[in-house]
Amino acid sequence: MTTLTPEFVIGLRDLLGPAYVRTDEATRTAYGVDALKRGTPADVVVLPANTAEVAGVVKLCAQYRVPVVPRGAGTGYTGGAVPIRGGVVLSLERLNRLLEIDEANLVAVVEPNVVTGDLQEAVEKVGLFYPPDPASLKQSVIGGNVAENAGGPRAFKYGTTKQYVLGLEAVLPTGEIIETGGKVVKNVVGYDLTHLLVGSEGTLAIITKIILRLVPKPPVQATLRATFSSVEAAVEAVSAIVRNRVVPAALELIDGESLEAVAQNLGVRSLAPEGTVALLLLDVDGVPAAVTEEAARVEAACLAAGATEVLHARDESEREELWRVRRELSLSLKLVAPLKFNHDLVVPKGRIPELFALVRQVREDFRLRIPCFGHAGDGNIHVNIMVDPDDADEIARAHKAEHVLFSGVIALEGAISGEHGIGFSKMPFMPLALSPEEIALMKRVKAAFDPLGILNPGKMFPES
Repeated sequence: MTTLTPEFVIGLRDLLGPAYVRTDEATRTAYGVDALKRGTPADVVVLPANTAEVAGVVKLCAQYRVPVVPRGAGTGYTGGAVPIRGGVVLSLERLNRLLEIDEANLVAVVEPNVVTGDLQEAVEKVGLFYPPDPASLKQSVIGGNVAENAGGPRAFKYGTTKQYVLGLEAVLPTGEIIETGGKVVKNVVGYDLTHLLVGSEGTLAIITKIILRLVPKPPVQATLRATFSSVEAAVEAVSAIVRNRVVPAALELIDGESLEAVAQNLGVRSLAPEGTVALLLLDVDGVPAAVTEEAARVEAACLAAGATEVLHARDESEREELWRVRRELSLSLKLVAPLKFNHDLVVPKGRIPELFALVRQVREDFRLRIPCFGHAGDGNIHVNIMVDPDDADEIARAHKAEHVLFSGVIALEGAISGEHGIGFSKMPFMPLALSPEEIALMKRVKAAFDPLGILNPGKMFPES
């Protein structure tokens, strides 16, 4: 914990008003964790209302050398918004306005705590589309998505968050306010600071406004689900779809253990019948003729790979129900075991079969339960190591398995995180993924932005 002087706390209250400076134990504890459920209570939680107040808080933190950790909705899985060294948690929850939908220029301007799903609904009402769709889109916010470069099922066809960020307003760790990029899609003036900040996990600046690129909403969407008697057959279907030169808007692979967990948790079996070993959930979108043709080619590829059944969603309500259940998968795994080590591993699409073979070997060697699901279209699979928090031996086996798993993924030309980020939970594994020279360069970038080392300290880089 950080020792806060009375003068510092008074300065915060003078700046924001007493109601927006919280020091009670319940608030400090609640804002001390994210979805990882591991953390440390903040020393103080502040809730600024605008960019000027954010800058004022940061200047005070710089003056008193107090750590400051930005926080959006707290839905992250790697501890990125957790104040592991105490100090101030700066919640952006009051910066939650959708400022503009510019239909002529196909952009939206938002504050960081606009909920992702709310933005999508707003732009779709005027015939536009914001494709990035993390499973937590009903809870996660745009600022957090930008900080982590979030993806989602539609990343295979449409790309991740970084493809849609045109400009940012941000507060530097010194308290200065900068504006990067803008509403234009072409801009090569100086270094690309916008995309340096995307995915920086709140370690370089605090984002206070975002300019997002939009695209026209596809006129037709169709959803298919294909069931398989083995994960291997489902993986082969993914390869066959790619070979057939179809790029689905979404292509999800879900194993049987995950399907059973979500069915029991929600009390519905709308995704697949009991006993299904693996499932592909797919969207195709576009103009009607293209959607009909691509859906037929997808179905043919699945059947050729050994699908036991291929069904088409009959209407929009059935489509929405299928995807609603899919978004509940992660939370439903609590029925498998209370504690989850959630890893968003990614490999080149053509090496997905090898990734599942690796997981199968790790599962057997370390005697662990490892349900898997994820975005098979772009090779991003959520590998969930489920353990009993009261079983020290099982936890120890899980941590050994993580090292084997990450090393194997890197050997497959993959990455240890596709969208969740590093935070502090994956920090020890950074040397597996990056060379000493790359880590040293990133540390120099961090020092250039944050010379005092006060912004979100203890994240991303392992201690020297």
